[in-house]
Amino acid sequence: MSKNETKTLLIVEDDIGLQTQLKWHFSDYSVVVAASLDNAIAAIRLHEPQVMVQDLGLPPDPDGVTQGFSLVQQALSINPHMKLIVMTGNDCNEHALKAVSLGAYDFYSKPVNPDTLALIVQRAFHMHQLETKNRIFNLSKSSHLEGLITADERMLTICKLIEKVAPTSAACLLLGESGTGKEVLAKSLHALSTRNEHPFVAINCAALPENLFESELFGYEKGAYTGAIKSTLGKLELANGGTVFLDEIGEMPLLLQAKLLRFLQEKVIERIGGRKLIHLDTRIVCATNRNLEEMMASGEFREDLYYRIAEIQIDIPPLRERGSDKVLLARYLLQKYTQKENLKVTGFTKDAINAIEAYSWPGNIRELNNKITRAAIMCEQKNITAEDIGLKSSDSSPLSLKVIRESAEINALKTTLNATDNNISAAAKSLGITRPTLYDLMKKHHLNTPL
Repeated sequence: MSKNETKTLLIVEDDIGLQTQLKWHFSDYSVVVAASLDNAIAAIRLHEPQVMVQDLGLPPDPDGVTQGFSLVQQALSINPHMKLIVMTGNDCNEHALKAVSLGAYDFYSKPVNPDTLALIVQRAFHMHQLETKNRIFNLSKSSHLEGLITADERMLTICKLIEKVAPTSAACLLLGESGTGKEVLAKSLHALSTRNEHPFVAINCAALPENLFESELFGYEKGAYTGAIKSTLGKLELANGGTVFLDEIGEMPLLLQAKLLRFLQEKVIERIGGRKLIHLDTRIVCATNRNLEEMMASGEFREDLYYRIAEIQIDIPPLRERGSDKVLLARYLLQKYTQKENLKVTGFTKDAINAIEAYSWPGNIRELNNKITRAAIMCEQKNITAEDIGLKSSDSSPLSLKVIRESAEINALKTTLNATDNNISAAAKSLGITRPTLYDLMKKHHLNTPL
């Protein structure tokens, strides 16, 4: 959160008079008010407040603390970086300490003195801002996964897998939509391996004409064909000792697939026009956005090659399924670009944040980067609006809330199933639901049912 970016404060209080008093006193912030646990949870998902002030006594038991403690736990589970301040009675220090042990940032004893509470809230916003900047800085400075910015559980699991696989010689296949960061992960595999002092060479198989494919990959000898005035090394030979990244491997012609298979099996090549076998130690990492299993069934892709390149298969989720990563990446990309170009843009308005969250990003991170770059150039204010990004403003309508809830539900299902290795009983128990309910949710969201 930048200095000039919208600061959202959620006040959870069932006393209408105190609600009104606090809302008026904190008019410098974007204030959202909720009177119950359910309303507060909905507001957290929709508005993503940086700071929340809540009374521990909430309906239907305003004299008790059960609902209040439940809200503390659920709120921080949804938004663990939010700063939560609880309000308690003068004689309730035990409750205040318990709230802090559950993750609350601070507590304040009633009766409320708005000026004193304002200092605590101001400090909470400042701390949230510092921690956000620190997280982005640490992510951007990651030496082994450089360029990968994420807080999504599925992506963090992939990061751990990359770290585990990189030092080995296992062949890796990266699957994901265009723009999801396949090359970034391929570079991480290279950087974390013992080959990192040797070249990393990327080849886009979709961009090479078929008649040039073989010479590009394997090289050629002088006189091999008209115009071959000198011997030229291919990409496999140039990357000897290092890594070759074959992007869009699904576009490789069948004839070349056979020759690539031979290299993977025997680790030798022959340049075009040559008779000498050249032994190489080049690691191959492949990626595609196509369905290779369907291509094998139709005869477009060799099954034996598939099993050679997919010893480790990594499925990269699209940006629309990566929860808060959309806003995290947007802020990182904006900060990176404004520093590079010395621009005065400092953040996003609330309508821009809502629009970024609501948009499906079919072009994934590549599209996000394009729109943020354009917005940073075109923006005439300190903060980028939804209009600057080229997106429709997304307000707090029921439709937006429904989309957010469904997205959170899908992410929870996928994360839990992944964590339990698709064990339905374990996943249902972890989610606190029955097996039939879990099956119904998986059917609703078109998730594959494990056998």
